Amino acid sequence: MQDAERTTENTTSGGHGGDPGRSPEHRQDHGIARIREAAAGVWADPWWTLPNLLSVLRLAGVPLFLWLLLGPKADLLALLVLVVSGITDWLDGKLARWLNQYSRLGELLDPAADRLYIVATLVAFVLRDVVPWWVAAALVLRDVVLTLCLPVLRWHGYEPPEVHYLGKAATFCLMYAFPLLLLVQEEFPLSEVVRPVAYAFTCWGGALYLWAGVLYLGQVVAAVHQARRRPARA
Repeated sequence: MQDAERTTENTTSGGHGGDPGRSPEHRQDHGIARIREAAAGVWADPWWTLPNLLSVLRLAGVPLFLWLLLGPKADLLALLVLVVSGITDWLDGKLARWLNQYSRLGELLDPAADRLYIVATLVAFVLRDVVPWWVAAALVLRDVVLTLCLPVLRWHGYEPPEVHYLGKAATFCLMYAFPLLLLVQEEFPLSEVVRPVAYAFTCWGGALYLWAGVLYLGQVVAAVHQARRRPARA
């Protein structure tokens, strides 16, 4: 959770928008320079830190998690992998703060692991007829669109949007929904009680996830519009 612990400057507040007097050619050069600067920052920061190691372990658990769901359909073991992922997600952010080991790589790995677990879960749930395909498609499309917006923001000299509380709430709901949905695939005494709770978290989390995506996209559009309205100088 390194990105949630250390949010970036608000996109629409001006960020690092560059010199408003630059010509379009200079702005293009500035956009390329910002993208290169962001890439260089990833390489310049230390890689071998404990928070980054935990993030890599979380990423390594994604194919195992997906195989457990689709291969042997060992839902309880898959649930254990998901729980361990959630614990390391919390722990890497705490360690980054306690040890002062923040890094750009960690800020990229951590949300990447979150998104991959969500995508892997949705793919498995669709293939096993747990959730409708269009629900999974909407949530995955949301992440694809926002990921494509990041280089656009860098091009115009802005940092990624600040983590929104709705986005945090949506992820929280989905991270509760997925284990509960896995749990109710097996019959147990309280399955009829847990099942509506699982679907409720899925509906709330999915709706909030999409709405948070719309808000993020609105910030991106506003930032690009603001950058293009700056007066240019020959």
